[in-house]
Amino acid sequence: MKKKRDMDKVKKLEDKVNLEIDDGEGDDDDPWWWLMQKGIKALFLCVSIFALFVRAATGLHPYSGANTPPKFGDYEAQRHWMEITLNLPVKDWYRNSSVNDLSYWGLDYPPLTAYQSYIHGVFLKTFDPYSVELFTSRGYESYLGKLLMRWTVLSSDVLIFFPAVLYFVLVYRTMQSGLGGKSDVAWHIAMILLNPCLILIDHGHFQYNCISLGLTTAAIAAALSQKDLEASVLYCLALNHKQISAYFAPAFFSYLLGKCLRSKNPLLEVSKLGLMVIGTFAIVWWPYLHSKDAAFGVLSRLAPFERGIYEDYVANFWCTSSVLVKWKKLYTTQLLRIFSLAATLLTCLPSMVQQVLAPSRKGFLYGLLNSSFSFYLFSYQVHEKSILLPLLPLSLLALEEPCSFLWLMHFAMFSMFPLIHRDKLVLAYIALYALFTLLYFAPGGPGGRCNGSRTLDHSQKTKKGTEFISSVAFHPFVMGFLYFCTLILHVIYLTMHPPNKYPFLFEALVMLLCFSQFVLFTLYFNLKQWTLSKQLKSKDKQKKLI
Repeated sequence: MKKKRDMDKVKKLEDKVNLEIDDGEGDDDDPWWWLMQKGIKALFLCVSIFALFVRAATGLHPYSGANTPPKFGDYEAQRHWMEITLNLPVKDWYRNSSVNDLSYWGLDYPPLTAYQSYIHGVFLKTFDPYSVELFTSRGYESYLGKLLMRWTVLSSDVLIFFPAVLYFVLVYRTMQSGLGGKSDVAWHIAMILLNPCLILIDHGHFQYNCISLGLTTAAIAAALSQKDLEASVLYCLALNHKQISAYFAPAFFSYLLGKCLRSKNPLLEVSKLGLMVIGTFAIVWWPYLHSKDAAFGVLSRLAPFERGIYEDYVANFWCTSSVLVKWKKLYTTQLLRIFSLAATLLTCLPSMVQQVLAPSRKGFLYGLLNSSFSFYLFSYQVHEKSILLPLLPLSLLALEEPCSFLWLMHFAMFSMFPLIHRDKLVLAYIALYALFTLLYFAPGGPGGRCNGSRTLDHSQKTKKGTEFISSVAFHPFVMGFLYFCTLILHVIYLTMHPPNKYPFLFEALVMLLCFSQFVLFTLYFNLKQWTLSKQLKSKDKQKKLI
């Protein structure tokens, strides 16, 4: 009798969920509904075209270091790498010489970035050869040059990031088990493709994060679809494009290891993954494997310890705590490297242990979020732009955590505001944030159903720790107060000058406010990840009753 009652209870729950989905998909008032009539791929194409238009419009604004000699900014760095890779042999790309002054924007990313720079350099040479001439093109700025450079980023989005997002959405849709209507899929695609932080940095400031994040997204999708070998290759490519992709390494390692340990032949599975990793690295690094000096020469460029444990005012532990503890003055670089490594590994450990003990696809997504936050808060040489990495897995989890996604996006944008202001991108900043907010709260989407009393996702019971954090730190009154504080700081930053005695006072206030929220997010999502095991066991019991 008890088993029969349990079965009836589960059946009623399933009927309720299916009824909600059917009602959501057939609602004529749902602005997403008409987009879904031709299927997910057609919908994705529509959103992609709009996202490309937004990116192109952002590209009309200034870029990093525009008209600011002698070293300009990231735009000049990327152009200079095209100049170097196009005009010098591969063996000289990372080597200091009379024709390659490493003090002037020397290559400091892995070989895949160098190959990408070469391909883009060929493109620029075809239409504007003066823009990549050796020596004479330093500081080259022209309307045509800017247009061509912007096109290289747009093409990278179209060829890598957009297909990767489509791959993920198709895989993630199969994981939902009937939860969420088709309008939620449309909303989810828009949230990922129209991430204002990524658009501002890649198409405003000027970088190619879309390549490494696209490869990472494809690797995540492959891992979620049980294609572990494909996932390992894609992630290795991301790591070989930007070393900052190591932020996700603990999550990939623990999830794949946990799965291997539960297979019939763990040693064979680990060996297969190991061979794929070694093979991928060997192919990418092949031009530098002829000698130990060549390989170590490249490696030395990838770890700029001489720059210090932090730069500017980034909202991580080392920079924030330096208000009280002068880390750079009290400790040597060697000790700070050890402190940073230990703190990063220790904060990654709980998430890693959970996935090794109980690997799951949803747990893997939370693990990516937790490991990237650990690196952002505690690793060596973190930049404001590094917040893009925790934002990626949370945007992939936006349907699970719609309200926390909005909250993190707000503070991620705010943490980058001093950088955006220096680049004269404030207008683009305001426009992209307004567009994101409009799309987020579009009727029919999860954002439109999010309210102040449900700040974080509580569709399932969680432990008291997560409930305490969300009820106190994310109370509607607290949220309203923090929103007001960020608004006031925006106005102050734009209209006032700091005291002469404290020239970076406003940056420090932005940093402190954002850091407090990033710490709370780290605590919350680590606790949330550990609740998944019990939730999954509960679901398994329900399935057995059906």
